[in-house]
Amino acid sequence: MNELTTLSCEVCNAGIQGSNRDEIDDFMLQLPGWEIIQVKGINRIRRSFSFANFKEALSFTERLGCIADEESHYPAILTEWGKVTVTWWTQKVKGLHANDFIMAAKTDVEYLSPLR
Repeated sequence: MNELTTLSCEVCNAGIQGSNRDEIDDFMLQLPGWEIIQVKGINRIRRSFSFANFKEALSFTERLGCIADEESHYPAILTEWGKVTVTWWTQKVKGLHANDFIMAAKTDVEYLSPLR
């Protein structure tokens, strides 16, 4: 199991710092399949997950929503027929924070769960 999955998100208060390049590189080594993208100059991590149909994709989206609610950290989710694309970033730091990598790891675990 990825050690990131054992962690919980920290509350992002004013003045919180984002992850530095070394931290990001270390986190990304623990998250195969995820990629760093930039949207309007802001780094984010993204991964697409495949499903047999829309119903399975929607079920995953709903389960991911529950996990996000538990951690109070929310992704951008695009749900399509047979595919869900999940993007994590932290708006308060205008980039990536440890919370994003924790949630990416938890997203991976949910995707692999037998409820699928």
